[in-house]
Amino acid sequence: MALPPHPALARRLGLGDAVWLGLGSMLGAGVFAAFGPATAAAGPWVLLSLLVAAVVAWCNATSTAQLAAAHPLSGGVYLSGREELGPWWGFVAGWGFVVGKTASCAAVASTVAAYAAPAGWERPCAAAAVVALTAVNLGGITRTARLTRVLLVVTSLALTVVVVAAVSGPGAPTEPLTAPDVLGVLQGAGLLFFAFAGYARVATLGEEVRDPGRTIPRAVTTALAAAVVVYAVVGAAALTALGPAALADRSAPLAAAAATAGWPWTGPVVRVGAAAAALGVLLALVAGVGRTALAMARHGDLPRWLAAVHPRSAVPHRAELAVGAVVLALVLTVDLRTAIGFSSFGVLVYYLVANVAAWRQAPDRRRYPRALPVVGALGCVALVLTLPAHAVVTGLLVLLLGVVGRALLTRRATPPPTPGRPPGRR
Repeated sequence: MALPPHPALARRLGLGDAVWLGLGSMLGAGVFAAFGPATAAAGPWVLLSLLVAAVVAWCNATSTAQLAAAHPLSGGVYLSGREELGPWWGFVAGWGFVVGKTASCAAVASTVAAYAAPAGWERPCAAAAVVALTAVNLGGITRTARLTRVLLVVTSLALTVVVVAAVSGPGAPTEPLTAPDVLGVLQGAGLLFFAFAGYARVATLGEEVRDPGRTIPRAVTTALAAAVVVYAVVGAAALTALGPAALADRSAPLAAAAATAGWPWTGPVVRVGAAAAALGVLLALVAGVGRTALAMARHGDLPRWLAAVHPRSAVPHRAELAVGAVVLALVLTVDLRTAIGFSSFGVLVYYLVANVAAWRQAPDRRRYPRALPVVGALGCVALVLTLPAHAVVTGLLVLLLGVVGRALLTRRATPPPTPGRPPGRR
């Protein structure tokens, strides 16, 4: 597949770098908080919710990996959806991703501040995090990968402390196991799915991975498998320490689980780990949104001046600066932590397009059984049904706004057809 007539990014990431970036996107602040609301929905069957979430995630991950190996350029599902299904499919995926994940960036920055900033300093701290991580991304993808490793090590050490402390405490009394509530299990799966749905970040960086046909599928599946194992171990430890009822009642479930050991220093360790995890996710989000914006700009779905690539650092510097500026404005003016349900809707639409595109791929480009994207697509639809109604309505309105805007711009940009010749499709 030929590059658009724009400067290309540099292929500097190996398998290890790609795996670290994928893990850094998945082991975010969600691992420190998601088990509380997931257990409130699923009860003692929360680990079954994790299994359901892992199955849907695996199907989505194999679809995105298969597509990225065939279309190893920046843009992820925006680009592959465009190539496999047509421009409108790609636009819907890309628009939902860019708008939703930009809001997620602001929410994650606010989460960093909630863990790291003293009272009254949350917004300045969130703004500083955005500026600092945007600067790191502007320095080049290898700097992004190195900082991701550091943050992931800090997060992993904190999670290790949580698990050891949780199993060292007295443990919760055994509760009778009731029959699972199917809707509750699905709702819990939805919450856990969104907590580690960052595996597609590697695909958005496809233009910067060496030997992408081999590296991207291996990196995506390896990172997702590792993340699922970590979530399973952490979830089992928290469930053992607190029991379902207490775990469901905690706003900071891992801090509560670690506190059962009676060690006074576990609280600060958890806060540092959660802040590091949120920083890692924010770092990867800014990079991923910037690359998707670059791809959309190359094809005219965003302003074309965003398609510039810095001659020295080989990053989409204008796109990343634009993303950083929008996120900075958001964190200084609004708190989006409780108002980004439409981002979840956009993520599911993104993966739905990925599954349809993977299912449509030619046989010689398929790496996985054709049943996997079918299961992934059905899983996305099922998880949409678990979202709050306002999240679905807001998500639909965001997508409609983008579609109408693109339609109007396309109509203005398309010249009238030559008499006797049919109009071309954009």
